[in-house]
This record gives sequence, C-alpha cells and structure tokens, in this order.
Amino acid sequence: MSGPLVVLVGPMGVGKSTVGELLAGLLSTGYRDTDADVVAAAGKPIPEIFFDEGEEHFRTLERQAVHTALAEHTGVLSLGGGAVLDDTTRALLAGHPVVYLSMDVEEAVRRVGLNTARPLLAVNPRRQWRELMEARRHLYTEVARATVATDGRTPEEVAHAVLDALELPERGDGPAAPGQEKTRMTEQAPIRIPIAGSAGTEPYEVLVGRQLLGELPTLIGDRAKRVAVLHPEALAETGEAVRQDLADQGYEAIAIQLPNAEEAKTAEVAAYCWKALGQTGFTRTDVIVGVGGGATTDVAGFVAATWLRGVRWIAVPTTVLGMVDAAVGGKTGINTAEGKNLVGAFHPPAGVLCDLAALDSLPVHDYVSGMAEVIKAGFIADPVILDLVEADPEGARTPTGAHTAELIERAIRVKAEVVSGDLKESGPREVLNYGHTLAHAIEKNERYKWRHGAAVSVGMVFAAELGRLAGRLDDATADRHRTVLASVGLPLTYRGDQWPRLLETMKVDKKSRGDLLRFIVLDGLAKPTVLEGPDPAVLLAAYGEVSA
Repeated sequence: MSGPLVVLVGPMGVGKSTVGELLAGLLSTGYRDTDADVVAAAGKPIPEIFFDEGEEHFRTLERQAVHTALAEHTGVLSLGGGAVLDDTTRALLAGHPVVYLSMDVEEAVRRVGLNTARPLLAVNPRRQWRELMEARRHLYTEVARATVATDGRTPEEVAHAVLDALELPERGDGPAAPGQEKTRMTEQAPIRIPIAGSAGTEPYEVLVGRQLLGELPTLIGDRAKRVAVLHPEALAETGEAVRQDLADQGYEAIAIQLPNAEEAKTAEVAAYCWKALGQTGFTRTDVIVGVGGGATTDVAGFVAATWLRGVRWIAVPTTVLGMVDAAVGGKTGINTAEGKNLVGAFHPPAGVLCDLAALDSLPVHDYVSGMAEVIKAGFIADPVILDLVEADPEGARTPTGAHTAELIERAIRVKAEVVSGDLKESGPREVLNYGHTLAHAIEKNERYKWRHGAAVSVGMVFAAELGRLAGRLDDATADRHRTVLASVGLPLTYRGDQWPRLLETMKVDKKSRGDLLRFIVLDGLAKPTVLEGPDPAVLLAAYGEVSA
C-alpha cells in the first residue's frame, strides 16, 4: 500500500510533532501534520474553529485532512489527538504503519500545563485527561501497529524507538547534531530570570517557558495549608483547573472569581476577596495565586499585601501585559474615581510563572496591546527588541511569531534589572513609566474601557514628541516610535478636544511632585531621563502631534 512511511497517533501534548520532525530527518523524508492542514484550510486556529463552528465541524475538516494526507503524503504524518474517533478515519488507517505514542496522566498534565488553547482540556486537566483516555486508548491501540511509550524519554529516544518498532532503517542523520544536548519531553527547562530582594523583601524568580503548572506546588511550599486562586470571570475554567489541581495535591484550595479587566481593580472587589479569605480561615502561612492578566495580578498582589499585613502570593500571568509588566516588580494596586493605581502597596510575589502556552488563545487585540509594554522596554533599555519587531512586525502580533519568546524574555529582563535596584520607585524605576503619564489619564478619561497598551502607545508617541520639542530627542528616534508602534497595529492618536481634562488628571499622577508635572522622556535611544515642569506651551504642542 502506498502512503506515509510512518503515521503517528496519540493524545494532545504527547509530542507527535517533535518526534515526527525528528523521524522525517532520520528517514530523509518530509513531515506533515493534519492539524496544520486543518488550520490552513479553515484560515483560523483550532480553538477558534471549536468556538465559532463547534467540534462537529472541526471533526469534518479533520476527516478530510486525514483522507487527503494519507493519499498524497509519502513521508512522516502525524494526526490530531481526536482523529481516531472517526469510524471512516480508522478504516482509512488500516494497513498503514501506525504508531501510537503514549504517556501517563501526570506527565500529560505537566506537558499541557495552562494551555487554554486545548479546547478539550479546559477545566480539571487530570480528570479530563483520564476521561479522554478512557474514550480513546482502545481506539489508538486498535489502529496502531506498535505502541511506543514516551514517559521519561527524550524526543530522540522516542524517534529511534519508533524506527525499531517498525523495523525501518535510518537514511539520514536527523536534525540533531551529534553530541547535541537532549531535552526531556517531560519538561523543557524554563528560562529563570532572578529578581533581587530589597528593602526587607526576599529575592524571587520569573520563569518563562511552557508547561509550568508543575512549578506551582514548589513555589507554594509545605508550610501553606490553604491556597486562594484569584481569576477573572473570563478565565473561570482555567482558574478552576488550577484550584482542582492544587486540591488534588492536598491543599485546601478555593477559587475567587473577579470581574474582568480594570473592573476588578476596586475597593469593593478587594473587600470581597478579604471576606472570602476570612471565611476560609486564611493565615500568614497560606498563599494567594493570581491567574490572569495585569488587572488580576494587581488585585491579587494588593489583597496579599493587605491581608494580615502581608501574605505570600504567586503570579501566573496569562497575557503579554501581565507577563512583561504587571506581574513583575511587586507593584500592586487598585483604582479610584480620582485615578489609576492611586491606592496600592509594594509587595513582591514569591514567584512568577509566565507560561507562554497561555498566550496561544489570547485574542489578537489583547496580544497586540501587551506589545506596547514590550516595545517600551526596547526604547528605554534594549533596542534589540525594536530590531526584532521591525524584522517581523506580523510575527510580533501573534504568539506563533518566530521571536515571541525572545521578545517577552527581553522585556522581562529589562524590568527585572530596574526593579531589582529600586523596589519602591524612589529613583531609577520611574523610567518604566515611559509613556504612562498620559496613558493613565487617557484610561481614566475613557473609564478604563481603553486597553492599557493602546493608551501606552499614544503616551509613548506623546513622550517622544515632548522629548523632541524639549531638545532632548533626535528626529529619527522620535519618528521610529510611530513606525514601530503602527507596524504592529497600535494607535498613535487620541481626541484633541480632551487636553484640558487630561492635563488635570496628569497633575495627580504618582510621578508628580506638588504642582510640578514630571515626565519620562528620552535623551536618545535607551537613554531615559526625567523632564520636570515642562513649559505648558511645549506640552500643548506635543499633544497636538498626537491629536486626532
């Protein structure tokens, strides 16, 4: 029978793509993935297909993709985790060299982690995994000529085991160079970015990677008996998944649902959280976990700072903004009618888990909004960020971009270096507020309906023009703000008739001293400085450059 040399089946997260590409190298042939074929045919990611058209429509597309690939492809082919559910597909697989890649439930949860893009693992990962496997295991074994366990093996070891099972000879060296360090399929080591302790606070780490859920119990520790998982309404399923996972490991875990976005950052919401902690009997050895975007981690940190005068907390940011800004540095706070973040505390977390898998299902506007903070880090400290965005602006708009991990890591390192030396914003940390003075005024003026990153984008263009008009910043760098921000789809202007109201709001900004307005501007690329008391005419002229 003509067709693929190898067909890989197995559950989501087992490593079919990684092993498949290695096999293709070893066999000197091509690799194909039916999930990728479905995405190409539908023009949208798989989670969006599930959400927009439902699972039945996805299975129809998947069946067509498998039929076509089995007929056309002569190399290594991997199928989606649920492809074997279809009777027609199982019949088509008869006679083909199918290998079932298996793994146990604990390893499955570690690999899948917080990936909300897995539409069938949205609530309790362990329970859902067991239910899925009960329904599918016999189907995998039914269609497979051989079964290869992946537990505790490297991708290279699994690939060679597949060749042995099918008695296929190697034809090439594969993509891995001889002697290359192997990465275990169970857990690829995350990037660890240290944050130094100061002013009596403990040092901690920001972890960046995928499948980081397994790190949470280590950060919580043995002293804690109770854990409160704070999450927004939009992440109810993810919050419950984390809560259940912690409960399964012996903690008394509760979930506290918050309103979405900035609506969570109120005294009323904080009081609601305090009540829940009191009713649960939360003590000083217990731990709060904030799962969500920047607003959620702001509230989680503030509640942790104020309950019993300070309990430990862990940030699990699920947005770009949360990862590169809100969750790092220990600034916590809520909003009032008078302004943003005017009530708060400096209370660093015990750790931050930036699971990049959580970004896979983030709406594009939220993802792009977070890029404003990444680009800010480029202008104030790390110009390589700007180079990466300019090299691939479309890639910078999506978590699947070639430079996503590097952009996020670099932005976090910028903030880590600054906050390690200035916890309470008494000096150098002010530079992180580049573009934020006007941005916070815009957000208040819009009753916090504007995305933070959109406001920061306009604020950075304003700050660049202010620096240019004050004779601080060269034309090329000022103009570069517009081109870089626009290239990823961020706004550059705001309503011109709102200047008087914005000016009044900026006068109560946290960086102001008395009646003296203070702005962060650039003396040049990666050279931030403070501009105090600029001429009102210069301020107005700078705002004219961003007025719509």
